[in-house]
Amino acid sequence: MEIITGVERRRRWRAEDKLRVLAEAAQPGARTSEVARRHDISRGLLWYWRRQLRQGRLAVRGAPEPMFLPVQVSGPVLPEPVAPGMATNPQIEIALPDGTCVRVGTDVDAAALRRVLGVLRR
Repeated sequence: MEIITGVERRRRWRAEDKLRVLAEAAQPGARTSEVARRHDISRGLLWYWRRQLRQGRLAVRGAPEPMFLPVQVSGPVLPEPVAPGMATNPQIEIALPDGTCVRVGTDVDAAALRRVLGVLRR
């Protein structure tokens, strides 16, 4: 039981905390109501933060602006003929500025790739 005395004040959420809660709510199988309850916020506030994020109004201060990076295509540009019965495994290679290299196949879904890149950015 929580007893509140005096004037209740609104909490101030930092953008980093809002984004952390939103990332938790975006995990596969996560339920908005459970995430909101765990952080003691309303579901409506969580949806409001999602709308802010979509509209570009929620961002971490001092975070670098998104930008295009140079792309280097290696290997043949046109697909090579493949013998019947042979499997191909096309891959994407992502080289991060710190030298880390991530190679993913076409079978990796966007949510898994987002989680991996999120861990590498820390």
